[in-house]
Amino acid sequence: MPTGRLPMRRLPMRRRSLLLAAAATTALPRAGAAHAAGRPRRPLVIGHRGAAGWRPEHTAASYTYAVQTGADWIEPDLVPTKDHVLVVRHENEISQTTDVAAHPEFADRRTTKTVDGRAVTGWFTEDFTLAELKTLRAVERLPRVRDRNTVFDGREEILTFQEVVDLARRLSKTYGRTVAVFPETKHPTYFRSLGLPLEPELARIVRRGRLGPRECVVQSFEPTSLRRIAEEGLGVPLWQALGTTGGPYDLVSAGDPTTYDDMMTPAGLARIARYADWIGPDKSSVLTVSADGTGVPTPLVADARAAGLRIGPYTFRAENQYLPAPLRRSATATDFGDAFAEYALHYALGVDAVVTDFPDLARIARDAG
Repeated sequence: MPTGRLPMRRLPMRRRSLLLAAAATTALPRAGAAHAAGRPRRPLVIGHRGAAGWRPEHTAASYTYAVQTGADWIEPDLVPTKDHVLVVRHENEISQTTDVAAHPEFADRRTTKTVDGRAVTGWFTEDFTLAELKTLRAVERLPRVRDRNTVFDGREEILTFQEVVDLARRLSKTYGRTVAVFPETKHPTYFRSLGLPLEPELARIVRRGRLGPRECVVQSFEPTSLRRIAEEGLGVPLWQALGTTGGPYDLVSAGDPTTYDDMMTPAGLARIARYADWIGPDKSSVLTVSADGTGVPTPLVADARAAGLRIGPYTFRAENQYLPAPLRRSATATDFGDAFAEYALHYALGVDAVVTDFPDLARIARDAG
């Protein structure tokens, strides 16, 4: 893997957030022939919780807009209800993503729990039945960053994983291409300890829908969860997500000192390749951006290739505060910066996918290349 700098390809981009938001509503051409979720012919665009940059995350509107504007896959994070139904929320604590705090009938369910070794206070999906969760409505998780999305607050209900699968099927028919679901098992060790394991129910829904490798890829930060999915014999690709600090909670809680850094070494990648098909590192683990705007790659892409793994970094966002400093366009954290340049750097490096809150921008950048 070369360690020199990649030249930055600067693509045209509007400087102001409002102009870019307007451009994002422009219709995009349909994708070509459908491709297998596990064997991309060109970099895949994965809608992170849908199109979370433009709509409240994990809602039907967010997933639909993601596919309309270019996403190949859509990502639902999975957590269980009290009656063991898988629903899609970023976390099991839902005060930031729903209007639960405005429901006096649920005020006494606010509590503090220890989730993956961390104390969390709020309302938790595992304390609600599905019927109760369906009385809540989704809200924008980052209202100070994405005030534009708050106009949609209160309009959408909480979706089940089955409903997302059904939606992906409908969108596939509408747009004439395969839209894969990309579920992540959230806190699987924690939920297993509560008697609410995620993997059997996930497997049941995949089997019920007869989802194959073109339609489903399962991801987790916990290797144990992926191994359990592998034991289900579903035949769908598996994706090992990788953090930037510490190690997977299932390993940490079992006394295994393996860190994410260890997992990204050639030896660690070889171990991942025994059970998974993909790795999903933070984008900062793939390359950094120097002061002059050029990319300085790490060995990770080449090492993943050598291990027989595909690679899809996360999470690409357009706001200045999420971009490398040289790509920011103003001193205002929530203004849009040169997101197109960041996509171009990663595409030039040869990644197989990008996980993004703005699938429209990722597709424009990809197609311009």
